[in-house]
Amino acid sequence: MHKRVMDFASPTVPSDDLMLAVEQLVRYVRRSATAGGLSTAASSALGRLGSEGPQRLTELARAENVSQPNMTQLVTRMERDGLVRRTADATDGRGVVVAVTDTGLEVFRQRRAERADALRQLVEELSEPEQEAVRIALPALARAVQERRAQS
Repeated sequence: MHKRVMDFASPTVPSDDLMLAVEQLVRYVRRSATAGGLSTAASSALGRLGSEGPQRLTELARAENVSQPNMTQLVTRMERDGLVRRTADATDGRGVVVAVTDTGLEVFRQRRAERADALRQLVEELSEPEQEAVRIALPALARAVQERRAQS
């Protein structure tokens, strides 16, 4: 395996090497999840519902950065596959709440396990110091993302 230290132009601006590494990692881990044969959009929406719980269709569309008509079509397909169910919003009968089904939750868990296994295998190929760096850096980046979400 080719190993080299990334060259940082500035400590506050990610280098092209770092951006490329993040993009490659995300693509690799995403492709490793095959359970349910889902599209990227369906996998993302199912992942959000599986980890965050039921959401109004409009909120789900906004969170996934797609139009409401597109999310409606996606939810219709996922509902047909038994992954999600729609119910009327108890607080506003005009709204629709989307929730993951038991089948959808199982697919979500399988996909997460597949991604975790792919990441574990990659990390195991690294040297001990590199493994330790990953164990420190990835949770730190996740915390930064959570803080950003909390601010918006």
